[in-house]
Amino acid sequence: MELKNKKVLVVGFGKTGEALVKFLLSRNAKVKVSEIKKKEEMGQRVKKWLSENVEFEFGEHREETFLKPDLIVLSPGVPPIPQIEKAKRSGIKVISEIELAFQYLKGKIIGVTGSNGKSTTTTLIYQILKEAGLKTYLAGNIGFPLISYASSSSENDIFVVELSSFQLKYIEKFRPNIAIFLNITPDHLDWHPDFNDYYESKKNIFLYQTSEDFAILNADDPKIWILRNEISAEVYPFSRKKKFERGAYIENEYIFVSTGNSKVKLDTKNILLRGPHNQENIMASVLTASLLRISEKIVKKIIYNFKGLEHRLEKVTTINGIEFYNDSKATNVDATLKSLQSFDENIILILGGRDKHGDFTKLREEVNKRVKKLIIIGEAKEKIRAALEGSVPMQYAKSLGEAVRIGFNWAEKGDVVLLAPACASFDMFDNFEHRGRVFKEEIFKLKEELSKNV
Repeated sequence: MELKNKKVLVVGFGKTGEALVKFLLSRNAKVKVSEIKKKEEMGQRVKKWLSENVEFEFGEHREETFLKPDLIVLSPGVPPIPQIEKAKRSGIKVISEIELAFQYLKGKIIGVTGSNGKSTTTTLIYQILKEAGLKTYLAGNIGFPLISYASSSSENDIFVVELSSFQLKYIEKFRPNIAIFLNITPDHLDWHPDFNDYYESKKNIFLYQTSEDFAILNADDPKIWILRNEISAEVYPFSRKKKFERGAYIENEYIFVSTGNSKVKLDTKNILLRGPHNQENIMASVLTASLLRISEKIVKKIIYNFKGLEHRLEKVTTINGIEFYNDSKATNVDATLKSLQSFDENIILILGGRDKHGDFTKLREEVNKRVKKLIIIGEAKEKIRAALEGSVPMQYAKSLGEAVRIGFNWAEKGDVVLLAPACASFDMFDNFEHRGRVFKEEIFKLKEELSKNV
């Protein structure tokens, strides 16, 4: 793609937007940025780019701005605003950042998508490949934007890329050498017009693969497993319910992985990650490693020592025999279900935040089975209460700090206080990481207060 002297509009000026501007300027493009946030919210980052003749519009996305460029490149998370569709109807090319990066990138791409588990799976694959001595980089929604590597990449590089539906919606040629689809449940319905649009965007991860590529599919998810009939790549399944000669499965508390070139056997009792969903993440990760012929010794070393990521079912501490877990990344109903299924019972659950049009009634069965009491926070509190009314005792909290203290006062030795909100964080926090950090700060504040009173 020739960019010299082309008028390029970058939509969104977060970390990815800034990386896009840097790359486009290096290709002598004429760059303009449209950012919905106000200029004063952007800090000092803008000043540098103004001196390099980058144009900016802040606080709005003006329609005329979208009808003037030769190319529009979208940052992740930019919603499908009418201006984008109008530009497309006018014949203006609209692509995502990963598409632009792909057209300049050298090396192999391992793409990971799904509603849940992307970050854990991406990180596991990255750590295994790094341990094997391969030139590996984390990119996409975790690590650095893929475009950051476009100018410096080499044929020996491997990019492990976490891919959202937002990024995959606007691709033209993007083709991972290994594509992984972990699971699919309703999510981001505040962004996508409906579930089908979300699903179709996710499916795009396989769209441009060829018979030389590999596709790793969750065989227990009907909406994913059916895709094997329309994928050009060589398919490898993983399953907790079925046995496959070539693929990954669980039997008698062991994970078996076979690709023809290599075989791996993992004892689930040696795995530190909790929950059946993490067994699926591990199967997908080990299948990827096996396709790249990484030794069983290296795979076991990483898998058996991996304690998980911050804000993903992260054990914070224990106070008076009560365990606190931070699963702030559980931003949808399915993620919260998986979080609950990682414990036997005796859970004090903290739910709530900004609704992503989730169906909270789907939580009722697991809440009845495993949750003692429920604490509700945030904008979605009334919807959650209505969905779960009559299941378990529940109480509102005005803040996460108050929720921590209510949870502690309700809990008994052996109980778990679990933050797994099933909602976005933007009503009270900058992002799920901010929410998780505040949760942990409040727990340690409580612990310190209690220690002083002993």
